[in-house]
Amino acid sequence: MSRPGAHWRIVHAERAALIADLRNLDDADWGTPSLCTGWTVHDVLAHLVNDATTTRLGFVAQLTAARFDFDALNQRGVEAERRAHPLDTLARFGEVADRTSSAPTPAATRYVEAIVHGEDIRRPLGIAHDYLQDAVLAAIAHQRKTPVSMGGGRELAAGRRLVATDAVTANGKPLALGEGPSVRGTAIDLLLWLSGRDIEPEAIS
Repeated sequence: MSRPGAHWRIVHAERAALIADLRNLDDADWGTPSLCTGWTVHDVLAHLVNDATTTRLGFVAQLTAARFDFDALNQRGVEAERRAHPLDTLARFGEVADRTSSAPTPAATRYVEAIVHGEDIRRPLGIAHDYLQDAVLAAIAHQRKTPVSMGGGRELAAGRRLVATDAVTANGKPLALGEGPSVRGTAIDLLLWLSGRDIEPEAIS
């Protein structure tokens, strides 16, 4: 994953897996509130379409138009890409799923988008999915350094030791990041917590 551009292989695989998971949803499913506050499952999918089609220059122009308000920027993106029927939005996602355009952000943000938003959609629908652990851990490392105001969890992680109970080091011990009182959970739950998601209380201890 360290080779330039190697992250796209994982992102493309995650997009394809999500498309497969969503093909047979009914109308009620599409209107289900996602883990992303204020957005339905359909809204999150529209955001993923917008994310896949965003270019570096386009991102700068759109952020300027939104007066550097990331929430407003994201909402405009949803409104631009959300089709009248969810299956049309899903079809559009299929058309752009193999793109490699991106906002001018680190490669790890692609993992955050694919994995966190994948769970935003899947968990409320009761759909289970296994993510590549290296990608989840790279996303955690990124979110630990990213301010809450920009969608990360730097302030949450400050002064705490994050222990991924399902990831181990070379000597067989649970993977831990940081120092201080421990926050324990599976890697995916730690990532969601760092990304501001209101996950089940027992997921983090």
